[in-house]
Amino acid sequence: MQQPTTPDQSADRDHSFGLITPEDWYRIPLQPEERREASVTALIRRQFAGVDDQPVLRRRAEEQLLGAAQAGAAQGGVVLYLSFLAAAGIPLSASLLISRIQQPFDSLDAVAALAGKGAVAPVTLPAGGRAARRRRSERSRETEKLGSEFQDTIVEYFMPVPDRDESLMLTFSTPMEPVADAMVELFDAIAGTLCWRTRNKEPDGEREWAND
Repeated sequence: MQQPTTPDQSADRDHSFGLITPEDWYRIPLQPEERREASVTALIRRQFAGVDDQPVLRRRAEEQLLGAAQAGAAQGGVVLYLSFLAAAGIPLSASLLISRIQQPFDSLDAVAALAGKGAVAPVTLPAGGRAARRRRSERSRETEKLGSEFQDTIVEYFMPVPDRDESLMLTFSTPMEPVADAMVELFDAIAGTLCWRTRNKEPDGEREWAND
């Protein structure tokens, strides 16, 4: 479960975060727009490599991905991950949107108000420190369009950005309700790898680093 490290080129090194995702998860940086669009184009090129007779399907897939990436950016997202994992030939669809929210992580009550409906529980991440976690289910527009009988399973993590009045939000989602518990275990494992780059410590060469 590992992607190669992407060095953080920003001068704001103290507010960079890193995490480890499975190899079959594709990373789409959401800012700036040009980088977002280039990443989506590269993904479409990879997924349709050797397929020249599906221009309509290819165009539709690119439009959907661009729409998802733009929606994530509009929510304060800085990076979007999409899962291309498969088990026994069955795609295990999932996504992770990482967002920065311009509100401090003061208490669970504040996070609960920020999160909306659903119970929020305190957790401590092995590398990332204190956080809040919420699991919920909802029927999304995408699943309704597909006519699926299942609900999306969503796991959200909220944590303070060091030395800032900001919160980092990790939103994991999967439409695979029959295997939701197994997917949630994977989500929790990924969240457990998140850590912050500190002034006097260099990255360990495993995590993928990003910031705003």
